[in-house]
Amino acid sequence: MDDSVPKLLKTIQTQFEKKTYKSQKLKKALLRLDGQKATYADANDFAVGIGEILAEVLGVTIKAEVLPDGRMYFNIAERILNPTLQNNYDLVSEFTTEVQTTLNESAGIGLKAQTPALNQDRIDNLIERVSGAVDFEEIKWMLQEPIINFTQSVVDDAIKANVDFHGDAGLNPTIKRTAVGKACDWCKNVAGTYKYGSEPKDIYKRHERCRCIVDYDPKDGG
Repeated sequence: MDDSVPKLLKTIQTQFEKKTYKSQKLKKALLRLDGQKATYADANDFAVGIGEILAEVLGVTIKAEVLPDGRMYFNIAERILNPTLQNNYDLVSEFTTEVQTTLNESAGIGLKAQTPALNQDRIDNLIERVSGAVDFEEIKWMLQEPIINFTQSVVDDAIKANVDFHGDAGLNPTIKRTAVGKACDWCKNVAGTYKYGSEPKDIYKRHERCRCIVDYDPKDGG
């Protein structure tokens, strides 16, 4: 299977590129970014779109029958998930950095946009969980919603990095979290608008299938 991993990864990357190129959701977000009108809500839409595409491609290309003994061994999981999730991080963090740059300029703030660090621990944890199962069929769901959730988290991490940076610089950031759709009680409880330092400790966290939006615009209290 080692010799097959590069071919499998190439297939994943090719299909991912084709689907991202055709995605209307991504095109809409990128148009707003190009027009310097994008917000973190757009970044969230972009991240969900990127995550959904990767999850879809992984679901089609990685099946028990193409894995040795029907198992996704650590070596395979590491070589597939590290580069694909790194790519998702790169795409989304670039988007958020441009969003924050525009927001800073619009608010008259001469601070550099902060780019969040890659959360390698989350990737490592996913690799460990996927490779720890004897039967891939039992854990194939881990390559679906958790992939989207990870990609969304890049936006949340970007907001936190910039809010903390602005707070440390003596500004007064205001963070907003909006419950989306039929939100659960936990999401409803954490939703709201908060001054920096008064926000709930879980404001940046999200459970699986959570599409709630965390937003920050320095004009609202920077």
